[in-house]
Amino acid sequence: MSGKTQVRHEAVSESTGGNPVQDPRWQAVVSGDVKADGQFVYAVKTTGIYCAPSCPSRQPNPENIEYYDDAEAAEQAGFRPCKRCRQGLISLAQFHAQRVAQACRLLEQSGEMLTLNQLAAEVGISAYHFHRIFKAQTGVTPKEYQQAQRTRRVREKLTDAATVTEAVHSAGYSSDGRFYETSGTVLGMTPQSFRAGGRDVRVWFAIGQSSLGEILVAESQRGICAILLGDDPQTLIAELQNSFPLAELVGGDPDFEQRIAMIVGFVEQPQIGLDLPLDIRGTAFQQRVWQALRDIPAGTTASYADIARKIGSPKSVRAVAGACAANLLAVAIPCHRVVKTDGNISGYRWGVERKRSLLAREDEA
Repeated sequence: MSGKTQVRHEAVSESTGGNPVQDPRWQAVVSGDVKADGQFVYAVKTTGIYCAPSCPSRQPNPENIEYYDDAEAAEQAGFRPCKRCRQGLISLAQFHAQRVAQACRLLEQSGEMLTLNQLAAEVGISAYHFHRIFKAQTGVTPKEYQQAQRTRRVREKLTDAATVTEAVHSAGYSSDGRFYETSGTVLGMTPQSFRAGGRDVRVWFAIGQSSLGEILVAESQRGICAILLGDDPQTLIAELQNSFPLAELVGGDPDFEQRIAMIVGFVEQPQIGLDLPLDIRGTAFQQRVWQALRDIPAGTTASYADIARKIGSPKSVRAVAGACAANLLAVAIPCHRVVKTDGNISGYRWGVERKRSLLAREDEA
């Protein structure tokens, strides 16, 4: 038993005159109170097992019980989970979910960057375990989550603040310089352009033909920002407008149309590669997924579970699928190389038949 838990347990015993039957937690155990689940667990010294208060197992002698705040503390004291109520799985998962939710609230409300040690201390878990648990449940590290919240705040502040500097400091940046270093990635444009609603940001685009149908290519000042596939040019233009609602869309000139030729050539012959700057916009989690997709060699595939494991978030399979569906850069970010665990071809933003065709030509390359 940890010293912290032991002190807490002894303090309760003293407050009840040393009579374990008078401990309010004992009454929860006797009544099998479901509402008490998640508030504590009880361990039976004679069996070495710990349970939830609502466990239907045979009632133990109160003299043989020790109480713990959660399953993790009970396991650290050497007890094992009850197989009947599966408290070791349920309570520990609940405990972790509660602590991660608490941490998320702290990060959302904090006006300054918190260190991993500070955050872990606030929620009562060691820094090492907290980092692992947080990433498993949210798909991003605490630092990435905190950066995303700071990005959200700076976007909100830029709309209302009198100056960019005021907005930057209100959002939690320690200096203007630190913000400007990443403003292109954070906002997709300069702060001044963002304050103006993005109306002076230009996106050039053109539409061409490929063996997969219509293909729209769009480029910002930072690089290729969209490669869309479909059957109808107007539908593709509408999709581009929805993706960049405040930008000025400009039809490509003859020089830009060379981009179309390069990308169409890449679609037809994947082995030639694509060496163009990309403007990749997304959340921290999406960016990690998309980078993992770009690491999949042509001619091979990976499952959603494989990608989740590769980015260190094995429980985020659904979130990985969502990131694939949000990808605007067909073929450049090869989400077509992600298949179901059994190897079958699953959904694809631009149609399963296009996905099957892309994989087939990569196999032949």
